[in-house]
Amino acid sequence: MDRKLTRLLIFVASCSVVGILLGATSSRAELNSCLEAPTPTSECLIQDPTIKTIEGMSMGLLAGAGAAFGATWQIWQNDK
Repeated sequence: MDRKLTRLLIFVASCSVVGILLGATSSRAELNSCLEAPTPTSECLIQDPTIKTIEGMSMGLLAGAGAAFGATWQIWQNDK
């Protein structure tokens, strides 16, 4: 495999993992702040915490991978 492609894949994978961790953390924090509100909404009370965490993780995965591809694309365009 080409060295540039290997670096790209490692960069995308590491950014995706960081995105997953940040997405899970932020979704859990959002849910906790919603539950600790003086008057929690009915939407807050019926949310499944596991589903909410998985949603945050998937959004973090997409954001991390997108950021990695965008940064790599920008670097490759500047090299030309």
